[in-house]
Amino acid sequence: MGTLSTPVPAERKQPSHEASRVALVGVHGFGAHHLQNLERLQANGVVRLVAVADPNPPTSGALPPGTAVFSNLDELLAGTPALELVIVATPIQTHAQLALATLPHADLYLEKPPVASLADFNRLQEAATGAGRSVQVGFQSLGSRALLAIEELLAAGEIGTLLGISATGRWVRDRAYYKRSRWAGKRSLDGIDVVDGVATNPLAHAIATALRIAGARTADDLATVETDLYRANDIESDDTSVIRIRTAAGLPITCALTLCAAESVEPYITLQGSEGTAVFHYTEDRLTVSSAAGKSETVYSRVDLTEDLLEHRHQLRSAQGPATVAPLISPLADSGAFMQVLEAIRTAESPALIPEEYVTWEGEGDAARAVIDGIEDALERATAAHATFSELGLPWARPAGVDVERPVLSLPDGVGQGGAAVVGTLQSGAGLAARLSPRPYLHPVRTLAGVKVTDHLPADHPWHLGAGFALQDVNGSNFWGGKTYTRAAGRYEERQDHGRIIEQSAPSGAALLEQDLSWQAPDGTELLRERRTTHSLLVDYRTWQLELRTELTAVVDSSLGGPGSNGALGSGYGGFFWRLPACSEAEVFTAEGRGEPAVHGSASPWLAWTADFPEGPATLVFAAPAEAQDPWFVRMADYPAVGSALVWERPVDLTAGDSLVRTFAVWIVDAKLSPADVAELVAGRVSATR
Repeated sequence: MGTLSTPVPAERKQPSHEASRVALVGVHGFGAHHLQNLERLQANGVVRLVAVADPNPPTSGALPPGTAVFSNLDELLAGTPALELVIVATPIQTHAQLALATLPHADLYLEKPPVASLADFNRLQEAATGAGRSVQVGFQSLGSRALLAIEELLAAGEIGTLLGISATGRWVRDRAYYKRSRWAGKRSLDGIDVVDGVATNPLAHAIATALRIAGARTADDLATVETDLYRANDIESDDTSVIRIRTAAGLPITCALTLCAAESVEPYITLQGSEGTAVFHYTEDRLTVSSAAGKSETVYSRVDLTEDLLEHRHQLRSAQGPATVAPLISPLADSGAFMQVLEAIRTAESPALIPEEYVTWEGEGDAARAVIDGIEDALERATAAHATFSELGLPWARPAGVDVERPVLSLPDGVGQGGAAVVGTLQSGAGLAARLSPRPYLHPVRTLAGVKVTDHLPADHPWHLGAGFALQDVNGSNFWGGKTYTRAAGRYEERQDHGRIIEQSAPSGAALLEQDLSWQAPDGTELLRERRTTHSLLVDYRTWQLELRTELTAVVDSSLGGPGSNGALGSGYGGFFWRLPACSEAEVFTAEGRGEPAVHGSASPWLAWTADFPEGPATLVFAAPAEAQDPWFVRMADYPAVGSALVWERPVDLTAGDSLVRTFAVWIVDAKLSPADVAELVAGRVSATR
């Protein structure tokens, strides 16, 4: 139920007072780690292990001489006078009962999670206060001295303003793990709450540590908790989940966790700052800081929570007043925020079973373990965008709530079967994090054969959203997402300048989407109104055409700009933009040139992208808008994307009431076309419009 702490510094090994009389309840599982630690402390004269309780007695010679053995806690308490501390390391569903029984007799070290419901937590707090007892909860990672270093670097502004915190856990657990006990992987057992899921037991430290770094200790420190729970194993609880938290101060905390990774990786907490990042591998007490000052890595020592509780007790007995007593590292009261998260998981809809086509089983028998396809990428995307698996649109995830009934573009299947192929889905983007500049977009867009040719919320640039239209600078408001490039700074800066594009209406038919959109600054001021129409047209059995027309009307005098117009040479993105998924053997070309250096910034009538995508080969042919041959923005080496740059080097100014129109056409083909094929395709469009 935790991680064994590293040895304490030598100066703390010598007892400063008489050895404390300690009992251990539960000697197997993680109780064995406590037993090992108590043997160390007894050898140093800090404690005396006087008794243990377990229905399954320890093996002969496993205990220090003179340790009494009982089958249960009641017998231990009745037969062991003058106890000072009881350590409870038993199954989750027994914590509340055992803790309440202990408090009239001794102080308590309670393994995590402290209890299995918020109601039991409140009862336990009342009992501890009434009995005047100290209770330490076994979140061992909170004893890391790295946490003080993190507090100091945040106070010093070393990574700038803290924008968000994420926790990533990628562990492996086999079938035997869930057969180790009756309660393993259960939500409840015999009518009693257990809540033994990835976020509440094996990777609970990830959530507890992230909360502590955020300064969230009590339930009142949290504004919201959202859960997105799944399971690949034959269990009741979740083995793969996103827990998204927002603190009362507005800080987002996103925890993406799985026990179904391809291989185990030490879990880590990421602090996302405006000027850098800090990554804390809490099982190793290792902190890596990356900022303008460079990169540093430090491994810290850890305070043992049992020793911390013993020292706290000693200080209480000898102190002149409470103000002179150092607080516990992990007191019961400070688990309130974690318990609010556990309660959200306990009361959430049962975890969804991931369909077997997305799960690979490795190994045989009880050693077999589930590996969810692409789970590593899914975790990275979730934490980068502060998004749930549902919002990422993963094929095995539940549909995202607000977008369940989103309009779609559909076409005849093109092969005479009488069916219809859904070739594009309209996402509102309403639930996206503010930093991503929420806005509507198309995703997924597919070929007639089902090859996906858009991506959204990628880990490298989570504000890249499928196919759509956006600008980074409208009168100083960022409608693109991410950092903003300003001429004054001469660099990208993290600013609280993100606007949003809001759907006011979105009627649709099978092959037509019509949207009335409002571009609103961070303070809600409307800057632009947009009329956007999107058509789909079947060309032949392997080709369809998407046409997107936008008419922007200035509500106030408006300056439309972006990095290019603000001084970032060659970075004139803004306007129509298409983020492609990862692909191989990609080529990009126009009639005049081939490759990113040749086509980026060119003003050719068309541009083609061919590649092998995960579902098959495809070509996308982008036609320049009829209204103006704006330069092409192309990225291949850093990430796959194509855009038509409305503001390459100079801003576009609109007087209030004036409008600007751009019409874009994209052919989407189930084949890799040659330049000659593309030229013929485009020529067909020209002749058809004469």
